[in-house]
Amino acid sequence: MQKAEKDKTNPRILYNRYPQNSREGEQFIPEHLFGYSLAGNSEVYLGDKAYQFKEGGFWFFRKNQLARFIKHPPPGGECKSISIAMDKDTLLSVNEAYNIRMDQPYTGENLLFLKSNNLFKNYIDSLTPYLYGSGEINPMLIRLKVKEAIVILLDTNPCLKDVLFDFSEPGKIDLETYMNDHYKFNVGLDRFAYLTGRSLATFKRDFEKIFHTSPKHWIHQRRLREAYHLIKEKGKKASEVYLEVGFENLSHFSFAFKKAFGVAPSLVSSI
Repeated sequence: MQKAEKDKTNPRILYNRYPQNSREGEQFIPEHLFGYSLAGNSEVYLGDKAYQFKEGGFWFFRKNQLARFIKHPPPGGECKSISIAMDKDTLLSVNEAYNIRMDQPYTGENLLFLKSNNLFKNYIDSLTPYLYGSGEINPMLIRLKVKEAIVILLDTNPCLKDVLFDFSEPGKIDLETYMNDHYKFNVGLDRFAYLTGRSLATFKRDFEKIFHTSPKHWIHQRRLREAYHLIKEKGKKASEVYLEVGFENLSHFSFAFKKAFGVAPSLVSSI
């Protein structure tokens, strides 16, 4: 089975396993994903929206999303899921072979829960050799299975053609709203620029016009203010919030917090 590589765009079938009681993380999703939750439940956050993934459910992620997740394995088991990543080249080949065109720009949800059907179930069953087999899988076979997933999605959910066959780059969107919804995600400024439809230089210029400070300074301070709120008003501990607000390291978070507010995170509740 092929493992996901950061920012890699090619057809992939991913078998994900999480044995921990719970696991938090975040990732950038560069390609459309069709998936199935084999075991366990998950919470997924896209911006300020929360979604509940249930065992046995099918779902579709729109590309170019920042997602935060928490995995909840079943007692004594693992949280397992299957994801099929649909790259641009494979989508273009389906688009050309069947002459299917988008009708209008898609304006729906970025994460859809799909109604179960026999086509979905049989397709997932057909992936067994790709998930549990030994050795490398022929890339041509993987591409065929990804094409099959695309055709099944189009057959069962025709409206998805407006998502799958939209090959345009992200358009320029409201920067203030986007950053207030996504500042917790620990990604580079170049990623924020791309997702808001801007070059890095334009992103920085537009950002300073709106927020009157640099992106790095604003993001840092915004994360610390949110952490203070969660600790002071919600009674959370530093160890619970540092990842949630976008810090990678607890000691670095504690140092930055004390520098900003003059008190250690552990002492905030007593103020």
